[in-house]
Amino acid sequence: MTHTTTESALFRPVRLGPLDLPNRLVMAPLTRNRAEADGVPSAVMATYYAQRASAGLIIAEAATPNAVGQTYPHIPGIHTPAQVAGWRRVTDAVRAAGGRMVLQLQHGGRVGHPETSGLTPVAPSPVPLPETLHTPSGRQPSVVPREMTATDIRATAADFAGAARNALDAGFEGVEVHSANGHLLHQFLAENTNRRTDAYGGPVTSRVRFVVEVVEAVADAIGPERVGLRVSPGNTVNGIAEGDTALLYPTLVKALDDGLAYLHLGYADPDAPLFAELRRLWPGTLIANPRLALDEPPLPASERLLAAGADLIALGRSFLANPDLVTRLRTGAPLNAVREAYLMYTGGEEGYTDYPTLPAGPVSRQAAPDTAAR
Repeated sequence: MTHTTTESALFRPVRLGPLDLPNRLVMAPLTRNRAEADGVPSAVMATYYAQRASAGLIIAEAATPNAVGQTYPHIPGIHTPAQVAGWRRVTDAVRAAGGRMVLQLQHGGRVGHPETSGLTPVAPSPVPLPETLHTPSGRQPSVVPREMTATDIRATAADFAGAARNALDAGFEGVEVHSANGHLLHQFLAENTNRRTDAYGGPVTSRVRFVVEVVEAVADAIGPERVGLRVSPGNTVNGIAEGDTALLYPTLVKALDDGLAYLHLGYADPDAPLFAELRRLWPGTLIANPRLALDEPPLPASERLLAAGADLIALGRSFLANPDLVTRLRTGAPLNAVREAYLMYTGGEEGYTDYPTLPAGPVSRQAAPDTAAR
């Protein structure tokens, strides 16, 4: 008698824009402060990402598109030739290991400090971050950011576009524009950080304008099929209070070019009405990142998001602790526990490239590519 088993859709190949992905598991962008002081990716970063090349797609950690956008020390950039060359070493290592990468582009806005960047941070309005910031000399009180002028807004969109071109030069397959987690683009979306009275503030149709303009500039630079956007509706990190989340994000999604590679929802809840609404409005590929408790098994939450309409699942800590996460989930092998949280941001190999992998075993058969993903 022949027995057959049905493998989870997580492990089925899928097409994403110009890319053929071997599975639907995405490594989420994870800031880990391992770059050099000048924002050049370090050699240990190349090792780290290559170890995780079995992910269907790696979204590399946030890189700044200009100097004033830097958030914390040892954050990588993508706006100097040395940074581009450093990222090229990373993408070469990942490609040699069989992987695919896109780069997240992040401007910190008010989440920045002169001790780190040498510059006064900029933001939609002069509203400081309500907490201290990590700087090269330790935690410091935040500073009042400079309100961006119309010229600043145009220049910043151009910097994102230039960073996207640099990312392709560095060997990435595309970029993800970061409009989540309380950074600059999210600050334009939220009522409490955007108090402007011009065309970029006030009603939601105006507060989404800057995000749309940045995405359009990046898409014009490298092609919309190589551009994704990440949002985190309702997320209050970095002092954000949106006030009108249920109206804000449908407005934003309807204003986007539907030819983009994907929309990425951070901390997605498959039971939330907003998730269903955004899935209905967004015609393209939807990446969903579940909100997981520390060391919570990721498979049940991932399956629920797929059933609710997500096309790809982005996991963060699970990939940090398990370089071979795809194999472990596919075979039901136990997962490594995440090490102490302080190791995530301390630099070096400990808690970064020293997580163990399973002994080598037989390679399971892969299904034919599924080209029907939204």
